Amino acid sequence: MSWLERFEEPVRDVAARSRGAHWARAAFARITTPLLPDDYLHLANPLWSARELRGKVISVTQETEDTATIRIRPGWGFSFDYAPGQYVGIGVLMEGRWTWRSYSLTSAPGTGGAAEESDDKSIAITVKAMPEGFLSSHLVNGVHAGTVVRLAAPQGEFVLPEPLPAKILFVTAGSGITPIISMLRMIRHRKQHSDIRVVHSTPTPDDLLFADELAEMAADGVIDLHVQYTRAGSDNPGKVTPEVLADLVPDWRDRQTWACGPSGFLDALHHMYVDGGVGEHLHIERFALERGATGAQGGTVTFTKADRSIEVDGATTLLEAGEEAGVIMPFGCRMGICQSCVVMLDRGAVRDLRSGVEHVEGERIQTCVSAAAGDCTLDV
Repeated sequence: MSWLERFEEPVRDVAARSRGAHWARAAFARITTPLLPDDYLHLANPLWSARELRGKVISVTQETEDTATIRIRPGWGFSFDYAPGQYVGIGVLMEGRWTWRSYSLTSAPGTGGAAEESDDKSIAITVKAMPEGFLSSHLVNGVHAGTVVRLAAPQGEFVLPEPLPAKILFVTAGSGITPIISMLRMIRHRKQHSDIRVVHSTPTPDDLLFADELAEMAADGVIDLHVQYTRAGSDNPGKVTPEVLADLVPDWRDRQTWACGPSGFLDALHHMYVDGGVGEHLHIERFALERGATGAQGGTVTFTKADRSIEVDGATTLLEAGEEAGVIMPFGCRMGICQSCVVMLDRGAVRDLRSGVEHVEGERIQTCVSAAAGDCTLDV
């Protein structure tokens, strides 16, 4: 190792904008060894970091029995110019590991975590605890005010254009209302005017998120609201199918539509709009990774650099396979969005669990949304 490499060793994994900045940081790191400058920043304030975005949970508010809104005050470096409808990555330290997921922002820029709370220094996400959701259950039932989390910058293309279309339709189901409420809060905050129809389905009145706020928006004429309760019962009309939607919104072809909810629900809407000749009017946000049937395909996954292998089924992601085999895997959002998990596929084939498309050796693939399509080898 050369003298320059030894000098820069304490900060070799830390990005810098210029060579001079890297040398200055290395010099300061040498003076403060064995601590890096970020370690001293963290001692002064846990939200200060030159290397990553952080935030502190300031409140957890129960919305329904299994859903909560988590308000977070971001630290240094977070940009509040996000667009309503975008999502944010959040990392929480659990059992010694940082676990990451992405959630739609339910706050709107400049309005804080809720419509009635004006706080342009906070953001909010509303999370539903899922039976298979390790982090979602912890966020709803285990995280407390004061918890420091890691953040990824807001991103996503599920946003409204400027100016607003003259006629808008929001079609959502369950927690699919979360990105839409951010849009509605911003529209109300800016006093924008448009013909907005909202069709939302949820099992029961107890499951309805933002019930009071939606009712208030409807009463004030901001939206024309229809809530459909889907759980079987004499008073419940059932799910919102394309046929039901066409009856509820006869002019749906004339409206720019934003839809979010379960995959089957969105697939039906997609076919409805394409068959109706207005596929370009439909904007979809999908939350969950769609997995194939357990046991379909699969194979032996070999990790070259780690010299380890593991047998997996066709519903286990390569990221999960690596972690189960004890391989250190790069990852970020774990939803196929942030590209942090991209590695080279050396041999074999893998299947993208979202689209079913197969990728072959020599391609770079996302391990968090890909599964083995037979035996394969990764450059990890």
